[in-house]
Amino acid sequence: MLTNLHAIIFTNRSNYESNLNELTAVRSMSSVPYGGRYRLIDFMLSNMTNAGIADVGLVLQENYQSLLDHVESGKDWDLARKRGGLRLLPPFSQKPGSGNPRGRVEALANLGSYVADIKQEYILLADGDVAINIDLHKVFDAHIASGADITPVVTSKYTGEPQCTVYYVAKEDGQYDIVHGPDEPVGQEDLNIYIMSKDFLLKQVKEAATHSNFYSMIKHVLLPNASKLKICPYVFEGYASRITSVASYFKRSMELLEPAVLADLFTPERPIFSKDRTDASTYYSPESRVTNSIVSDGCIIEGVVENSILFRNVKIGKGCVVKNCVLMKDVEVGENTALNYVIADKSVSISANSTLGGAESYPLLLGKGSKV
Repeated sequence: MLTNLHAIIFTNRSNYESNLNELTAVRSMSSVPYGGRYRLIDFMLSNMTNAGIADVGLVLQENYQSLLDHVESGKDWDLARKRGGLRLLPPFSQKPGSGNPRGRVEALANLGSYVADIKQEYILLADGDVAINIDLHKVFDAHIASGADITPVVTSKYTGEPQCTVYYVAKEDGQYDIVHGPDEPVGQEDLNIYIMSKDFLLKQVKEAATHSNFYSMIKHVLLPNASKLKICPYVFEGYASRITSVASYFKRSMELLEPAVLADLFTPERPIFSKDRTDASTYYSPESRVTNSIVSDGCIIEGVVENSILFRNVKIGKGCVVKNCVLMKDVEVGENTALNYVIADKSVSISANSTLGGAESYPLLLGKGSKV
């Protein structure tokens, strides 16, 4: 139980959201549906729960209503408590006229005395849109053992996202060079998960509160002080998924159809929790055929589904052929329709006798509630 660790999750990464088009038009990145029955926020919240972290702050920005509807009081992650638990930190806590914060440090500075009032001695900062199943006990133990000022979680496996631009390169003296925005990936890639002391973070927050040009953990804390701070990266060797565009959303979703990825992300000893829902079992007609796909509860399948991910209550009509698709909750596909490389957001209705398709590198995205 990490009772001396307080977690803060940031729910937006605005620099990437413009690349996700309709997927983030009505929701934050952290509440984007993923994997058939989850939202991206479920993974980080579950990591906190599995580590026994009892206090979690959720820093909201814009388009947060969908996220609030999903997490509610935090009860599905055992964070609905009379003392501590999940605390929602909404955008109206910011300084008047400040607009959306430009970085994590500024976001915390805009929340008044929040950091100063934290009771725990150590703080974990993380983004809510990284799909990862990580043992935070090991990260915390490594931080304490090293005596580091800050412990970033990194991966030695390049995640393939060109916009993930921070890398750590070990030097002979045991220090690390921090490389920002290289043309080619070098060293160990930053996953935007950090452990530090409350005193260390409070110092950065106070700096941001008094200087308008001090707002980013990367640009204004780590990069200028790489030679002064003791930075000891924790190397995570498991699967970690970043999403920075529609193409990467599709690619990361399709990776879930690989048994090794699925086993790594959904390990029994550290379950991934989500909003509790009870749906009827999926119905498969005698004429249906489903191969290499993830199919959630409540679906009605009367056609062919291959290499696809179907969320709850998706309806596939007779004579349909659905290949290489991600169909979110309540999507309806009319009879005799062919879909290939399509992402359909919630409540999309596709008429009968249609043919829709994109490409693996450029899937067709249908916005929430659209009718085609």
